[in-house]
Amino acid sequence: MNIAKNMEAIFLVALGLVSVTTLATAAAPAARIAPPFAAQSVQAAPAAGMQVVTITAKRLTAAEKMALVD
Repeated sequence: MNIAKNMEAIFLVALGLVSVTTLATAAAPAARIAPPFAAQSVQAAPAAGMQVVTITAKRLTAAEKMALVD
């Protein structure tokens, strides 16, 4: 069988198979329907005491910073 004579048909069949499998295996994204803004309920955080971190330390002098670099 002379493959050169049938190359166009082979190419078209392969192209058709690739197209069909691409469309068949493509995953459609799920539709995301957001409710209207008025339907959403917004609640404030409870009035609990906020945690506060206090750091008390001396700042390094320029000489101390240079000593750390070496």
